[in-house]
Amino acid sequence: MNQNYRWYALQVRTRFERVVALHVGNKGFEEYLPMYRAARQWSDRVKQIDVPLFPGYVFCKFDINERLPVLMIPGVMSVVNFGGTPFAIPEPEIRGLQNVVGSGLDYEPWPFSSVGQPVQVKFGPLRGLEGLIVEVKKNYRLVISVTLLRRSVSIEIDRDSVTPIGQSAPRRADLIPS
Repeated sequence: MNQNYRWYALQVRTRFERVVALHVGNKGFEEYLPMYRAARQWSDRVKQIDVPLFPGYVFCKFDINERLPVLMIPGVMSVVNFGGTPFAIPEPEIRGLQNVVGSGLDYEPWPFSSVGQPVQVKFGPLRGLEGLIVEVKKNYRLVISVTLLRRSVSIEIDRDSVTPIGQSAPRRADLIPS
């Protein structure tokens, strides 16, 4: 394999993830399309189906200097870039995703959280409270700072109790359309 091969995220048309992944593999490139099980409701039943963990994206390992064959695949819109420069995804991040998907444990998409991000408490006695994430701990708890009368109060709260402001919390019940 070429030493210049790196992992890149391909932005693809909506619902074209599987088709693009198939074409990428058929062209001889290594592809990765992580999936997860989600409940979907039809008129007569609820069914568990596999859906992309990152809708609109497929990971592909290739030499960025020879990207034309990848960009010509039907459904591929672009290589994810920052300021016009394609951005390679570190190999350990892809391996980490592969380990999670292959672990046999339950997993699902989750909003990206970072220090300084405004959040709102969605569950429990502090429901409706807004604040900023000031620390993300290893034990999957968040510390948020809430400004009250120009003072801050810090509280440790369960990570799954908060959601970024402007987004709804990802709960299994929310995965079933009404």
